[in-house]
Amino acid sequence: MIKCLGRDGNLQFEVRVVPRASRSEVVGEHDGALRVRIAAAPVEGAANEELVRLLAREFKVRRAAIEIIGGLASKVKQVRINGLAPDALAKWSL
Repeated sequence: MIKCLGRDGNLQFEVRVVPRASRSEVVGEHDGALRVRIAAAPVEGAANEELVRLLAREFKVRRAAIEIIGGLASKVKQVRINGLAPDALAKWSL
């Protein structure tokens, strides 16, 4: 199960990023975090930008609603999405 914190219309959770994958996709849950493969390399913020684009597409929100609040240079990141309910993660918490 993905650990998340929902407060004031925001959803905050941990993302484990696998950079330089063959394609960008959400894989599922791993150790309480959402596991995501990113095709971009972690150079000059390219992987972070691709992560925001992927999460916006998967959760059907604007890219501006997604904020990486921790772990900008790490494979484990804290992400906050504005206007999203905690049950949005249920799809990957199997």
